[in-house]
This record gives sequence, C-alpha cells and structure tokens, in this order.
Amino acid sequence: MAKRAQRIGKANPAEDEAVYQAILRALLDGKLKAGTKLAETPLAAIFGVSRERIRKVLHRLGAERRLEMIPNRGARVPRPTLADVRRVYEAHRVLEAGVLSQLVLRMDEVLLARLDAHLAEERAAAQRGDRAASVRLSGAFHVHLVDALGNPELSRMLGDLLSRSSVMVSVYEPAAQSICAVDEHGAIVAALRDRDLMRAIAVSREHFLHVEGRLRLEADEATPSQDLAAVFAGRRLRVRARSA
Repeated sequence: MAKRAQRIGKANPAEDEAVYQAILRALLDGKLKAGTKLAETPLAAIFGVSRERIRKVLHRLGAERRLEMIPNRGARVPRPTLADVRRVYEAHRVLEAGVLSQLVLRMDEVLLARLDAHLAEERAAAQRGDRAASVRLSGAFHVHLVDALGNPELSRMLGDLLSRSSVMVSVYEPAAQSICAVDEHGAIVAALRDRDLMRAIAVSREHFLHVEGRLRLEADEATPSQDLAAVFAGRRLRVRARSA
C-alpha cells in the first residue's frame, strides 16, 4: 500500500501533459457541452491516474480560463452568457484594431510569408475536418499579428482573451463555419499586404462580429449530463502509453 501511495504521489510531468492535452482536445473538438461538470473521480478512472493528477490538470485549465472552477463544486465547461460573449469579442475588436495600426507600419515580406504559410495550415485543417486544429490555428493567426509587435503585454492580453473565446467557439459555433474564418483571415492579410489600414481594421472588425454572430448559445440552462467515458473513449490507452 505504501508503494502504491508513493507511486501516485510521484511527479510525472509527461502524464500530466498527456491528460491535459486529452481534456483540452475534447474541449476544442466541441465534444464537451457547456456546463458539463468534470468530476475528478470518474476522470481518474477513465485515464487510469490519481485524483490528485486530475485535480492538478483541471486547475491548470481553470487558470487558463478554459474551465470554470466553482468553489465546493469543482470544474465545469464554461457556460458564458450573451453579455460575456459580447464583452470578450468587443475586447478582441478593440485590441486588434490597435495592433493593426502599429503593424501596418512595419509589414515586410518575411511577416507576410509567415502569415501566408499559416493561412495554408488553417485551410488544410478546415478541409480535413480537424475541429480542434481549426480552433487552435484560428487563434494562432491573431497571435502571429500581435507577437510581430514584440510587446509581451499585448501578447499576454490576447492570450487571456483567446483562452476564453476559443472555448466559446468550440462549444457554440457550428463546425461547418470554420472555413469562413480562414477566408476572413485571408482578407486581413490582403489588406495588410496593400498597407491599407482602414480596410484591415474594417475587415478585422467584421471578422470578430461574424464569429460572435455564429455562436449559438443554448437557451436551456439545465446542467447537461454527459457520459465522460464515451467522450474520452480510447484516450486512456494513449495517456498511459505516453507516460510509460
């Protein structure tokens, strides 16, 4: 028994990361419904790890604002209100308008080539129906823009917004709409290539409004019941294989 307790308590970063990636992938794939409770005990059984390891992963996702951590009730998939969505996307629009106003002054062929290559990745993910990759790459496009300014404060602010909006998109946006975002990103790059600031800001604004408008918030406020074992089917073996 002592050996068992020691094994459970031993740090295992690879196993932590594998469980984290499995839960994050389920979120970005849209497999988890808004409001779903992620209880430690069933998740520990599904992944074949300790409750302490699950708790650590859930708190990490909570710190990233991908999950809600409710005192005395545990973790759940966020269920944003319409007001929450509007605030987040207004912040996206305002932040990116400022980023573009600075970025248009320093555009060069190296950055344009990087953005073109990224757009190609986005299109490939959308065409093969990889939902999680599409959501991740969609956010990464805006990261490329802000990171080009070399201001870690702006990058941090965008990272916080993306942690929240990526879950909103995964849970509430129809998967078939993903290709639209790629085309809108392409229009932003085209405006930057032409050094047309007003057009770039206008396209960016419309893009975020379109994403916000595509979200289909659930009217039913009842807490959904999901079979977590079915959601994570096949994940346990992968987690154990990676951590071995």
